[in-house]
Amino acid sequence: MKIKYLIGILCALIAIPHVYAQEGSEDLTAEQQQLAQRKAELDAREKALNRREKILAEKEKAVANSAPRSREEGKSRARKEEAKAESKEEQEKAARAEKKLHEPFLKRLDEAFLEQLGTPAYTPPDPNAPPAPNTRRIPPAPFDSPPFPSGDWQIGGTQIIGDPGVLSPYPLMQAIYDGPGGDAWQKSKVQIYGWANFSGNISTSDAGGKSQNGNFPLVYDIRPNRMELNQFVLYIERLADENQTDHIDWGFRISMLYGLDYRFTISRGLFSDQLLKHNSYYGFDMPMVYFDFYIPDVAQGMNIRIGRFISVPDIEAQLAPNNLFATHSLLYGFDPFTQTGIVATVKLNDQWTIQAGLTNGNDVALWQDDPGNQPTGMVMIQYTTPNQKDSFYFGDNAFNNGEFGYNNLQQIVGTWTHKFTDKIFTATEAWYMYMEDAVSHPTSKVPFQSGSFPVRDGYASEWAVLNYTAFRIARNAFLTVRNEYFNDRVGARTGFATPYSEHALGLTWWPDKLITIRPEIRYDHSYDVPAYNNGRDKDQFAFITDVIFHF
Repeated sequence: MKIKYLIGILCALIAIPHVYAQEGSEDLTAEQQQLAQRKAELDAREKALNRREKILAEKEKAVANSAPRSREEGKSRARKEEAKAESKEEQEKAARAEKKLHEPFLKRLDEAFLEQLGTPAYTPPDPNAPPAPNTRRIPPAPFDSPPFPSGDWQIGGTQIIGDPGVLSPYPLMQAIYDGPGGDAWQKSKVQIYGWANFSGNISTSDAGGKSQNGNFPLVYDIRPNRMELNQFVLYIERLADENQTDHIDWGFRISMLYGLDYRFTISRGLFSDQLLKHNSYYGFDMPMVYFDFYIPDVAQGMNIRIGRFISVPDIEAQLAPNNLFATHSLLYGFDPFTQTGIVATVKLNDQWTIQAGLTNGNDVALWQDDPGNQPTGMVMIQYTTPNQKDSFYFGDNAFNNGEFGYNNLQQIVGTWTHKFTDKIFTATEAWYMYMEDAVSHPTSKVPFQSGSFPVRDGYASEWAVLNYTAFRIARNAFLTVRNEYFNDRVGARTGFATPYSEHALGLTWWPDKLITIRPEIRYDHSYDVPAYNNGRDKDQFAFITDVIFHF
C-alpha cells in the first residue's frame, strides 16, 4: 500500500514539470503566432500602401500624360470647328457669288450700295494686333485718308511713286465685279466710279443787281442763297503699280464732269461756248484726260503723264473729294486750273522728287487761237524730311513770254506742310502771278478772261498767301481753319483792284464710306473798294454746306 503511494507520488513529481513545460511551450507558441500574425498584418498593410502609392503614381502619371493630349485634342477640335466654319462660310460665299452672277445688274448695284452704306469710312487698327507691314517701298502715308482728303504729301501731275496704286471698289465697281466677267475686270485693274456733290448756301449778299453772282469773288458757290448741283463726276481709270520695280506699267484717267463747277475747269476752245458765249450756269467738261507711264529703272522711279491734267501745285483741287472745305480759297479760285502737255516726275530718293514739264499754257485748248497758247515750261521740286514731319513743294508752275492772253498766267508757287501729330497738321501756300501788257477791255485776241479784265493797262500782277490747319476730332471727322490774304493789285483776276482777306471754319464728317458732309462758315472782306454783293459791300458772311455721295 505504501509502495503504491510512493509510486504515485513519484509519478506525480515527474508529471508536474512535464505538464508545466508543455503549458510553457503552448504559451510560447501562441505568442509567436501572435507576433507572426501581427507581422503578417503589417506586411499586408505595407503591401496595400505600396499598391495604393503605385496606383496613385500611375494615376498622376496618367493625368499628367492626358493634359497635353487634352490640350492637343482641344486644339484639334477647335481647328476642326474653325475649318468647318470657314468651309461653311466659303460655301455660303460661293453660293452668294453664284447667285449674284445670274442677277440683273441693277439688283447687284442695289445690293452693293446696301452693303457699303453704313460701312465705316475709317477703321482704326487693332491695338493688340502686331503692326501691319508697310505695303509700299516708301515710308507709310503720313495721314489717314479718309477722313483727310489725301494720305500723302501734296504733289500733282503724277501718281505716288512707290505706292502700289490699289483702290477699294465703290458700289458701281463692286456690282461689275460680282457679275459675269468680274474676274477679267479685276485683272484689268480698270475701274469706273464717281460721286455727286450738292451744296447750299446762306449769304449776306443777294442775287439782285447786275448779275446773279452776288457771292463772287467767293467760289465756287457764286450765286447766293440757293442750292446747287456742283458736280456730278464719273471716272474711268487704271492705276499703275508704282510700288514694284521689275517692269514698266501704265495707267490712265478719263474724267467727265457736269454741274456748276464746270465754270472753273473750262479751257478756252474745249466746251467753252457753254460759258464764254452762253454764260450757262450748268455745263459739261472733261478736266482730266491723260495717260501715265511708269518706268522703274530711272532713279527710284519715273512717272510720265501725257494729256490734260489739273494744274500741279495747290493744296486744293477742282474735284470735290480732294478738298478740305466745301468752298475754295481766293488763292485757288483765280490761279491756273488745267494744263495740257507732258510732265515727267522722277523720285530721286525718299526725300527728293523733281518734276519738269512742257504744256501749251494754262486753260486753253491745243487748237485754240490765243496768245496764251504757246510752249510753256514747268519745273517743280518736292522735299520731305527724313522724320516725315515736313514737306516742301515749290517751283515755277508756268513760264513763257507772259503775253496777255486767256489765263496766260506766269506763276511762281510754293507750299509747306507740317505734321504736328497724327491728328493735327498745317499747310501754307503762297504764289506770285503776272501777265505782261494787259489791257483793261476785251480785244480781238482776248475777248474773254477767266477772271476779269484789269482796271488799268500794263503789267498785271497779284499775290496771295493761304493757311489751312486741320484738327482731327474723331476717327471719321476733322475741323479745319482757313485764313488767307489775296492782293489783286490791278483787278486782273476779280475785276476789283483791292486786297482781300478770308477766314473760314469747316467740319468734314464721314457718316460712312459713301457719304461726306462739310458744313462751313466763312467771312470775306475787301479792303480798298466794295467787291461783294455785286460791288456794293466790303464784307460778306456765308454759311455753306455740301454733301458728297460716292458711287
